[in-house]
Amino acid sequence: MTSTRTAARVLVDQLRIHGTQQVFCVPGESYLDVLDALYDEEQAKRMRVITCRQEGGAAFMAEAHGKLTGQPGICFVTRGPGACNASIGVHTAFHDSTPMILFIGQVARGFLEREGFQEIDFRRMFAPISKWATQIEDPRRIPEILARAFQLAVSGRPGPVVISLPEDMLAEHVDAADAAPYLRVESSPSASQMAALGQMLSRSQRPLMIVGGGDWSAQAADDIRAFARANHLPTAASFRAQDIVDNHLPEYIGVLGANANPTLLKRVEQADLILAVGDRLSEMITDDYRLLRVPRPAQRLVHVFPDPDELGRVYQADLPIASGIPEFAAAARTMTPMDASERLRWTSDARAAYERFLLPEPAEAALDLGAVYAFLRTRLPDSAIVTNGAGNYATYLHRFQQFSVFRTQVTPVNGTMGYGVPAAVACKLACPERLVIAFAGDGCFLMNGQELATAVQYGAGIIVIVINNNCLGTIRAHQERRFPNRVIGTDLRNPDFAEYAKAFGASSEVVTRTGEFAPAFERAVKRAASTNCPALLELRI
Repeated sequence: MTSTRTAARVLVDQLRIHGTQQVFCVPGESYLDVLDALYDEEQAKRMRVITCRQEGGAAFMAEAHGKLTGQPGICFVTRGPGACNASIGVHTAFHDSTPMILFIGQVARGFLEREGFQEIDFRRMFAPISKWATQIEDPRRIPEILARAFQLAVSGRPGPVVISLPEDMLAEHVDAADAAPYLRVESSPSASQMAALGQMLSRSQRPLMIVGGGDWSAQAADDIRAFARANHLPTAASFRAQDIVDNHLPEYIGVLGANANPTLLKRVEQADLILAVGDRLSEMITDDYRLLRVPRPAQRLVHVFPDPDELGRVYQADLPIASGIPEFAAAARTMTPMDASERLRWTSDARAAYERFLLPEPAEAALDLGAVYAFLRTRLPDSAIVTNGAGNYATYLHRFQQFSVFRTQVTPVNGTMGYGVPAAVACKLACPERLVIAFAGDGCFLMNGQELATAVQYGAGIIVIVINNNCLGTIRAHQERRFPNRVIGTDLRNPDFAEYAKAFGASSEVVTRTGEFAPAFERAVKRAASTNCPALLELRI
């Protein structure tokens, strides 16, 4: 179909063609024409526009939406300061392999390269942290560029695309033919590679699988679980990827990353075969590259990754497989199971060590976080979505919480602070029927606590748990280890978080003792469900 439309109308029509149902934004004068085109979509109930309170929060929401749904999260921000604020979400999407598209209003084409008001060359700015950063100067190419952007965001190693939109371009009337809906493009493992994997597994006495990264789907997670079960293959999750494998399965043996179980780290060293599926094997997973020697690990290594450019970047695998993760997982599921009788003890011992690590140590504190997380582990439904940012509080969560349903852990692998609240808002808007809980430290929460206003405005009844220790705990811990008795810059003077939440229209309570938490949590869940407004619990420790 060809018709005369404004460029902004063409752009929004492409969003609809490619399946966009929700847009996160902070409005700006540089893309008013797009906002006007979105008005028609919202009036027709084809697309929902979520106005956020800061571009960093908007970008985090788009990233979380992409992570949860597997479809590109869409974010619009204005030029200059708006784009700079949003860059944190783009970096998260790039590091976490999340499909996302950031649209940035830009100065008019006649002002480019004159340092116009709030002008930045976004192609140069975002090139290192995106799969593609481009600028549309010819409005007739909008369908072509958006089709490529959507396809690129979800194909291979997923990631963000950044598109700059000069404001005068958006107002032009053009004839432009619509594109077709995008299709994900992916490679599959060859029959010879799967046969080689089977031979390596059959010869291994101490194999260990590590799963993580992006490019997963619910079906891929189910397939890899079936593969692990059929082969009695001990499986560890990489940092913040615990929901790929059901943590209740006897093959699940824990999570690698910050504050991992020391016995799990030792087991990785003892393995004679590592099967890494979807993860880059960064320093976070390999204990600063000590568990797997660079460039040739002592263990035999099978590395499966959707981007061939990543294979061999750090490690020379014995068997590198460039494949989409759903395609590899489906092929692995159909493999003839190996005789695992000789390694059942290897797997069961690893599982027993994981189960021991789940037990919190007794604490004398009035409010025992280990006990709080132990309660939540039994209380939360399997479908509950958990989000968090960064901080010491998160290491408790990763250690004591168990996940069994794919995409119930929506967290930033790049370790950014301020992620939990906006991510929870996005998840609740996408899945309003599910319980969504955001965890945050006191420092983490105030980096995007303003998005409580967004939650209230759009009826996102999330639960927010703020763990308040009046300091930047992770940095403080590093500081005290390296420079004893020379603490500086990590003390925080905080507001009353319960009153802060009430000012937005959320309900809230303060918890200071272990026994108070369970009833306070139940009240929070009930209030959030009945009012469709967030509920906040401040845990003072």
